[in-house]
Amino acid sequence: MNAQSLRPRVSDLVIQLYGRPLHPELFDILAVRKVRHGDTQLTVRITRTGHVISWENADVHLTEVTAAADQELPSKRRLFGQKLRGEQCRALPCAHGVHYQMSFQVEVLPPEIFLHIHDEILADGAKQGILHNFQPHHRLSLAPLGYIAVESRADCLFLSSFHTFPDEHTIVKTQSLIEHRANR
Repeated sequence: MNAQSLRPRVSDLVIQLYGRPLHPELFDILAVRKVRHGDTQLTVRITRTGHVISWENADVHLTEVTAAADQELPSKRRLFGQKLRGEQCRALPCAHGVHYQMSFQVEVLPPEIFLHIHDEILADGAKQGILHNFQPHHRLSLAPLGYIAVESRADCLFLSSFHTFPDEHTIVKTQSLIEHRANR
């Protein structure tokens, strides 16, 4: 088994946002964590292709997905979708005072810097957040990582994700901010 069977190539990934829940059976889920924050529920899932993050309150449901471009996902209530290339930012006002912002960066690194950052992500993941360390295809190879940290403040949640692709010396980073601005 090689790393490609664990994860698709970075060039084959997309990020999408939905204004609805997506059924968990659509994804190969490797780790899950649920967080309640005030009147909201956050479900963080690390998948083979990246992550599925669902945020909901009584009025709004948002689902952010990183997936393979050829994975069949519904188009109903997809708010946006784009390939993971370079660096991008997106902001989207939603219903009932909810505001979503996202940025991502695909970073290809020299092998020694990649290894250093990979080790830092592994160390951070052991202390906080949700971490999945894929099984290596042989004992001397570096296994991919998926790591998501959640920070909560009064009316917002901030999520940072890091997904490593050792065969490509690439790290995919996303940052998402979900704010409830109804009181402003």
